[in-house]
Amino acid sequence: MTTYGPIGAGLAAIGAGVGIGQIGGKAVEAIARQPEAISKIQTNMIIAAALVEGVALFAVVVALL
Repeated sequence: MTTYGPIGAGLAAIGAGVGIGQIGGKAVEAIARQPEAISKIQTNMIIAAALVEGVALFAVVVALL
């Protein structure tokens, strides 16, 4: 077994962390600009974060196979 699997899994986790951080940061900026749209922004943020997390999970599984 090669040692590249854990490296790939770690990179996938780092990528997911950066992506979710970007989503959260931009959502906070959007809420600060339009506080009346908080429910729409929050819903879209949660959906986008879940999609990023799903892709990261697949990447970790593929990297460890």
